[in-house]
Amino acid sequence: MNTEITAAERRPPGGAPGEHRTGRRLAACCAVLLFAAVSVVVGHRVADGDGPTPVPQLLAFLPWLLVPVGFALLLSLLARSWLCLLWGVVLLGLLAWYLQPYGKTGDPIGQPVAELRILTSNVEFGQATGALTAAVRAEKPDLVFVQECDDACARTLRHDLAADYPHRRAVEGGGSEGSVILSRLPLTAARGVRATMGMPAAVADVDGTAVRLQLAHPMPPQPGQVGLWRTELGRLRDAVAEDTRTPTVVAGDFNASQDHAAFRRILDTGLRDAARLAGATRTPSWPARTAPAFGTQIDHVLVSEDFSARDARFLDLPDTDHRALLVDLTLYRAG
Repeated sequence: MNTEITAAERRPPGGAPGEHRTGRRLAACCAVLLFAAVSVVVGHRVADGDGPTPVPQLLAFLPWLLVPVGFALLLSLLARSWLCLLWGVVLLGLLAWYLQPYGKTGDPIGQPVAELRILTSNVEFGQATGALTAAVRAEKPDLVFVQECDDACARTLRHDLAADYPHRRAVEGGGSEGSVILSRLPLTAARGVRATMGMPAAVADVDGTAVRLQLAHPMPPQPGQVGLWRTELGRLRDAVAEDTRTPTVVAGDFNASQDHAAFRRILDTGLRDAARLAGATRTPSWPARTAPAFGTQIDHVLVSEDFSARDARFLDLPDTDHRALLVDLTLYRAG
């Protein structure tokens, strides 16, 4: 009888030990790469900064970093690397912490004096002007903030909505440069924010109370212009900080989420995100073609402590890469 045992018969089930070691090393290397990439982004969040490209772009999608971290944790288990597992658990804890809403909350002090409905929409080079007009007629907001309203968009809004919105403040321009504030309420002129794209301002008379209005549309943090994006958000923040006593509404496409330090500096002036107050924290508004399944909230209505928010809805308009935001506010008068 032949009792010789071949190498194949001596090999343990599941492959040779060397193959197991190679597989575990590969899994550990992939986990380390994923953890390192996420750590760079989370590290800037911990340091309260936005960093260089691609950090600001990735910070906009901070909640979605849970996906690579979860996958890397699975790889760490396969690799039996306890150090990688610890690294992943720390990252998960930090992400969970920073997913919490940022900024102040609380009910205004005083008596309610007026209800205010606000709609903000980026119409993407004027392409969604018709859809916006229909939404305005259906929802009947008191104030409309429109970004990327080119010359044709401005003419259409003037022609179709002038009867219901006789008051306006605008920065005329082609492409993405034009912006306009439409109002049912009387407006007086105010100095807007100097920026590449139009950011007009006004003061509205809301049942005898002066309310500052500021449209927001800084440059996006594209590679090569992160510094400009940060500068224009800083100018917006400075404009808000000039007067923290007058009731204020700042609305538009901020090209920033609560995970960007430059945006949080605006909230630090005392403004509050109306979507958060109404229970719609982190509802994605861009890119509209993948939201709400995937996206980030960069369209905001920020209000001073003189307001409460009863409702916030994101509207899907065709022909634009942004969802419109409709909020219902109550204005309070102190004392």
